[in-house]
Amino acid sequence: MSASEQQKKSENRPRPTTEEFRAFVKEGWAPRSTTSPERSPVATYAAQRRDRLSAAYEGQRLVIPAGGLKVRSNDCDYVFRPHSAFAHLTGLGADREPDAVLVLEPTEGGGHESVLYFRPLADRDSDEFFADARYGEFWVGARPTLADVEAELGLTARHIDEFDEAATKDAGTVVIRLVRDADKELTAALDAKRVENGATAEGLTEADDELAAYLSVLRMVKDEWEVEQLQAAVDATNVGFEAIIATLAEAVAKGRGERWVEGVFGLHARHEGNGVGYDSICAAGDHANTLHWIKNTGDVKDGDLILVDAGVEVDSLFTADITRTLPVSGEFSDAQREIYDAVYAAQEAAMAAVKPGNKFSDVHAAAIRVIAEHIADWGLLPEGVDVEGTLDIDHGQYHRRWMVHGTSHHLGLDVHDCALATREEYMDAELVPGMVLTVEPGLYFKADDLLAPERFRGIGVRIEDDVVVTEDGFRNLSAGMPRSSTDVEAWIREVRSR
Repeated sequence: MSASEQQKKSENRPRPTTEEFRAFVKEGWAPRSTTSPERSPVATYAAQRRDRLSAAYEGQRLVIPAGGLKVRSNDCDYVFRPHSAFAHLTGLGADREPDAVLVLEPTEGGGHESVLYFRPLADRDSDEFFADARYGEFWVGARPTLADVEAELGLTARHIDEFDEAATKDAGTVVIRLVRDADKELTAALDAKRVENGATAEGLTEADDELAAYLSVLRMVKDEWEVEQLQAAVDATNVGFEAIIATLAEAVAKGRGERWVEGVFGLHARHEGNGVGYDSICAAGDHANTLHWIKNTGDVKDGDLILVDAGVEVDSLFTADITRTLPVSGEFSDAQREIYDAVYAAQEAAMAAVKPGNKFSDVHAAAIRVIAEHIADWGLLPEGVDVEGTLDIDHGQYHRRWMVHGTSHHLGLDVHDCALATREEYMDAELVPGMVLTVEPGLYFKADDLLAPERFRGIGVRIEDDVVVTEDGFRNLSAGMPRSSTDVEAWIREVRSR
């Protein structure tokens, strides 16, 4: 349901009011503060990002919507999250300015003027103040004024009502590019105007997709401020994991312990940051072998492992992505430790490959070789196939039965950041300082896998950390969260003793 459809739905059942009542509601309010907000620390970095975008699309009008409110059910909306490209280029984060649109307008002297169109705070003598349940201050709180946004972000701010005319001005002579997936209604309206002025629908999509891909790749190397945000997200995630460890006994006792673990982490994610960056995986026992187990409906049993893949998203919308596999009892069994130590060795090899000059794909290659060596040592490869044979991409890959996923992905505003980059820009690209990526090998032995050793069946392990590439290697943003089997056991003892 679109915003306009939902607004119309609400208007079907208006509460009766009188002119006298409407006048009464508008009166008797104390003056608002006239203090302007301070310039945001992100404003300078966001301006630099827009400058790079401007240089790539000289003379073209670029339209980057935040997107609108999305219906969860009937007349209830999800909490608003702006489109990642919009957040990156403006610096606006959690729950900021639904329906806003950033426009980079080409100027005669070259470059662009950055203009943010949004719905500013309405006067208290307006009908919106009290009567508009979707945007009114009485219902959803105060929004910034135009002057507030200009002071905070250092760009030009205008009322959203001026957007349509500004976006379509000279549509027949100015090339207009749009981030299409941010706002379907806006896209349809702007497409119609562009086609009316001679563009073809196919040409529009191709040009817009090129812009979207450029904006995705623009986020691949993080600036100093972004790395700070990611470190804050990781630090907050550590708080959540330690809260999980402290309450594992309750998760066992209460039943549906996976839900308990999910809830504990969610509580701290919401308190420490904006919330979770993605649906948490809280997978106990054999559920750990379902890679995207987000149902979290199972029990947590003493003696099992629980694989927790979770991350806090901070208010700037940058998210951590951490996995720890924890022995519920506090100690690994022999079989659990055997698998865990194999995964840890693979992660250590992968981390050693994180350095400038290496390719992104080298990280996975290093991890998967160690995984393949252990699979071979356990006698799990088909007869006649050795480590080199299974690593042969054209004829092998037998190890993928037990380690199916990639070892790394870029991390940032999206948990799988820069997703529109090409293979050449992503997998085959050289690592450079400022890139932030996960390192997350695993081994998964399903309970009904008859090719797995019986002692391994029902055990799944993944270890995941977030690292930033530096001039001489990497820095592990999650270094404060223990990783080796002995260190994890000591961590659990220490947290439980507090």
